[in-house]
Amino acid sequence: MPEGAAATIPVHGTLLAFDFGTRRIGVAVGNSISGTAQPLTTLHGEQNEQRFAAIGALIREWQPAALVVGLPSNDDGTPHELTRLCRRFAQRLKGRFDLPTILVDERYTSAAASSQLNEAGIRGIKQKPLLDQVAAQQIMQAYFDEPLMGIIA
Repeated sequence: MPEGAAATIPVHGTLLAFDFGTRRIGVAVGNSISGTAQPLTTLHGEQNEQRFAAIGALIREWQPAALVVGLPSNDDGTPHELTRLCRRFAQRLKGRFDLPTILVDERYTSAAASSQLNEAGIRGIKQKPLLDQVAAQQIMQAYFDEPLMGIIA
């Protein structure tokens, strides 16, 4: 856990998870009681106002108890440019929507999502529209599997 980061307390109820990218944001919904997550949607576009308006609509619809954001890093755990942008995204979510926002290690979630889609018979270019939301599902599942490993944004 990064220095100065607070460990999370497990959150109960509906949660939304985000796989942040500069061009797309995958979104998944999950329920802590059942411990399951489903891919929900992929948000497109680079305009922050469009993105946050779409996220606001999802929050109004799903009424989540918390938000979970995947935190990317290099294989050895060291940060890179997208790490900084994800932290900023998580802070903006927390500030705009006043919900607990939890960062979860997302290393290998895209590979796991691709593997999951392959197993479902969805291969190659057909994966592109689904990959980010399935990666968000993987992020949510990682939180459900080890809720105390998340860090509060």
